[in-house]
Amino acid sequence: MAFPDRLSSLDASFLALERDRAHMHVAACAVFEGKAPAYEELIEAIVARLHLVPRYRQRLAFVPLALGRPVWVDDPHFQLSYHVRHTALPRPGGEQELKRLAGRVFSQALDRARPLWELWLVEGLAADRFALLTKAHHALVDGVSGLEIASVMFDGSPEQPAVVAPEHEWVARPLPTGAQLLVDALLERATAPAELARGLHGTLRRPLDVAQRLGESLAGIGAMAWAGVQAAPPSPFNVRIGPHRRFTWVRAELAEFKAVKNALGGTVNDVVLAAVADALGRYLRLHGHDTDELELRAMVPVSVRAEVERGALGNRIAAIWAPLPVGIADPARRLRRISEATEGLKDSGQAVGAQALTRLSGFAPPTIMAQAAGLQGHQRLFNLVVTNVPGPQLPLYVLGRQLESVYPMVPLAENTALGIAIVSYNGQLNFGLTADYDALADLETLAEELRGAIAALVAAAMSTVS
Repeated sequence: MAFPDRLSSLDASFLALERDRAHMHVAACAVFEGKAPAYEELIEAIVARLHLVPRYRQRLAFVPLALGRPVWVDDPHFQLSYHVRHTALPRPGGEQELKRLAGRVFSQALDRARPLWELWLVEGLAADRFALLTKAHHALVDGVSGLEIASVMFDGSPEQPAVVAPEHEWVARPLPTGAQLLVDALLERATAPAELARGLHGTLRRPLDVAQRLGESLAGIGAMAWAGVQAAPPSPFNVRIGPHRRFTWVRAELAEFKAVKNALGGTVNDVVLAAVADALGRYLRLHGHDTDELELRAMVPVSVRAEVERGALGNRIAAIWAPLPVGIADPARRLRRISEATEGLKDSGQAVGAQALTRLSGFAPPTIMAQAAGLQGHQRLFNLVVTNVPGPQLPLYVLGRQLESVYPMVPLAENTALGIAIVSYNGQLNFGLTADYDALADLETLAEELRGAIAALVAAAMSTVS
């Protein structure tokens, strides 16, 4: 029984996690070479391709009495000019001005009564450049699908390909009534267990496969439970946050991280975590904190999106808890500690357990899910989120202008004042640092320490091959 327009339990959890202080949208700042296109030109380009992502014309409809997860419905009042906005930087139009603007834009919650996305065209950037700021609610996209859907706007060459517009003008489907939403939700809840039973009956013909999958899921849930009972240590990154954000970035080269991996071991993601751990340790010591034997904990989202799901909206992610040994000063030893730990996390099946729990939560009423999300916001299961999303390794273009760099933003959960998102693009590996405005007033200091941490890892790698 398919209910394709209903939010999955994972998508709905991001709505439940959202608070006045904790906005659950993912975002990015994309910088382009060349003169900014006219606003009307950008609008025309989006209109020509919007039919490729129909979800971007849809808003949420909520089931009466919260007896089911929300569904996506066509917005009869959809106006593209509301979602695509136009602004300019004050002089001198440098990176600091762009970072301040991005922080303000990313601080504003999306209106749940409208489609959950925005795009800002930013003029006035120095050196004949412009920027696009993008925002989409986490209930709509995860980091990976967000990058893939962005490809609808991107071209692989400066020559703009011909776009085939839809044959008919878009017309919104009639909105469901509250009674229809309620009946559909109750029907789904009554039907889903029966569908599950039918699926189980079919799989009983392969009992060994079923037993293996069940064992993997139970082991994964156990690993998650064991990780969850171990609270993350206290840190200045875990305080009550407000609604306002600071945003900055650090540019790096993917080749450097691959060179470190090849020389010192581990994966590129392990090298990323090692650089973040060093930067956090430097920052803490700079502020007088003792980091001896201190190990912070990062929540690291892991994509479980199958190849056949490429380009689909919605969330297909799980999570693992990764250690950040901020007290280990030696780059090679720190990387080994992280590499050994992450390899063990893969073996522990935490991500499998997270998937299994997410599937089970589909049977829980939204009211229970909201209460559970509220409790999670008051726990300290992790100190910060570190998410690394692979992007395309070739130049991309919008309206003939080349994308120079892109810097991602990850939302902050309650009591988590810092998040770090990383994306690779065309040989770059760029870090986007998001922080609560008041809790980390010196976010640029942390960014500078991250640059130093990357340089230290590269130097350690070079010393082993020279």
